[in-house]
Amino acid sequence: MSSKLYYKTQGSGPPLILIPGFASGAWIWNWQTGPLAEKMRVITFDPRGIGRSEVEDQNELTHLTLGCFASDVLGIMDRLEIEKANVLGASFGGFVAQQFALSFPDRLNKLILACTGFGGSHHVAPAPEILLAFASTDGMNTSERIRKFMAPAFSDEFNALHPETVEEVCRLREASIVPETVYLAQMKAATTFDFEYLVGGIKHETLVLTGDRDRVVPMQNSFNLAAKMPRAQIKLIEGGSHMFFVERAGEFNEIVSEFVNC
Repeated sequence: MSSKLYYKTQGSGPPLILIPGFASGAWIWNWQTGPLAEKMRVITFDPRGIGRSEVEDQNELTHLTLGCFASDVLGIMDRLEIEKANVLGASFGGFVAQQFALSFPDRLNKLILACTGFGGSHHVAPAPEILLAFASTDGMNTSERIRKFMAPAFSDEFNALHPETVEEVCRLREASIVPETVYLAQMKAATTFDFEYLVGGIKHETLVLTGDRDRVVPMQNSFNLAAKMPRAQIKLIEGGSHMFFVERAGEFNEIVSEFVNC
């Protein structure tokens, strides 16, 4: 598959690659890059087909898999001449991070999995209305759809008290176009993901992070995931939603920085 991936590096020190979640790009990490770059080399990117990452043959986007996304992470590392990196994946990005850990174990240092799970039949599903919101592609790049889609990712309290931050997230998403083919390919990869009996093979030191108000990927998924992994520790952020890395950015960044640098 021929693609031109957009990526950016900031800071110096131990490398940390941030993998965005479902239908998201590098923009989702705007609340992490500056603070984390004070202590490490932070690499962000737009997944193939999204935002500034181009694919020459649009027909190839229908065949995207988690293996493709994990290989793209490896490709970025090779271009930057990074032998080993710490990898942080959120939500769908957590699926990609797990795939990377199993496919390229010698290239991974530490693993961080945020608001994610191992998928499969034992995945704890969100409320039906949230599932329906994800399933539809109607008006997916429109302002109205984006704002409706984003609201459940934050807690009700945060939506009420910090509407300007939620609006900023929505504007960033609006500026990062997601083709329907990419959206559907990621959806297929997400709904068929099942690593329940594979994650035990990830031997790297792992930090699993979750919020107790996550309505998109309920926190029990993170606890179930950590329980399957031999070197995983779990950290619960009280009051944190699916977007807890935005809502509680300071706390999140401090936890990540301490884990990577310890």
